Amino acid sequence: MTRRLMLLDTASLYYRAYFGVPDSVRAPDGTPVNAVRGLLDFIARLVHDHKPDDLVACWDNDWRPQWRVDLIPSYKAHRVAEEIEGAPDAEETPDTLSPQVPVIEEVLAALGIARVGSDGYEADDVIGTLTARAEGPVDVVTGDRDLFQLVDDARGRRILYPIKGVGTLQVTDEAWLRERYGVDGPGYVDLALLRGDPSDGLPGVPGVGEKTAAKLLDAYGNLAGIMAAVDDPASKLTPSQRRKLDEARPYLAVAPKVVRVADDVPLPSFDPALPSAPRDPAALEALAQRYGLGGSLQRLLSVLPD
Repeated sequence: MTRRLMLLDTASLYYRAYFGVPDSVRAPDGTPVNAVRGLLDFIARLVHDHKPDDLVACWDNDWRPQWRVDLIPSYKAHRVAEEIEGAPDAEETPDTLSPQVPVIEEVLAALGIARVGSDGYEADDVIGTLTARAEGPVDVVTGDRDLFQLVDDARGRRILYPIKGVGTLQVTDEAWLRERYGVDGPGYVDLALLRGDPSDGLPGVPGVGEKTAAKLLDAYGNLAGIMAAVDDPASKLTPSQRRKLDEARPYLAVAPKVVRVADDVPLPSFDPALPSAPRDPAALEALAQRYGLGGSLQRLLSVLPD
């Protein structure tokens, strides 16, 4: 029987839970647990609605890998700006979220839900590798558009992109990508690097926004075709486009490796099967009591497969 795999971009989901669930949701001792309970509710809803056979919580062992920074120094640089005293636009991890992350790890372990990361890689790379290895259909749950590159109808690869919580999901397949961006999954890499992404510190090509990038890809096929057009005096690129693309060659030479998710990451051995019962009931009960996980945990336990 073909098994359906669901991959969670875990940090993306617990951030969404943290900001979507009031911080008045607290443990008996007053500790905020809104991200913990929100994530459990998310997983319960996803399991109920999509019924995966296998489920993996993919983890950022390194959210800003040095090998990506070596290629593009600005990669996610603004996210560490808070380390510079007085940085005016620093993005800070809320201090009530950080303490909840180890609790999430403990709860997933007690449940028996696989949590998988790889040193030197982001969760995106873990997702890319597991997607490449999978034999059956794969649903990737993420709020990160970069993973649109994994969409592949022929192999049953979809992105479930949360619009509101996880009850309303944008099912991203090839038809949706073509309608929205004019590209397929692999083409999304070229679109993203041409357009750039301030949230990831990717500069893109100056003057080339999303619409222009889509038009260039429609005309010339891919990044290689666009750069061939830059070198072809007879091509229909405008003088401004030709100049900007030519000046961006150093960036365009390395950006594909940065934007494209890795698909050959070394991973530990693990069991991806969605558990039918908690792996460690005693530990789970202790966590439930200590952190007041209540209905959120019960909702998840109620949808585990018999």
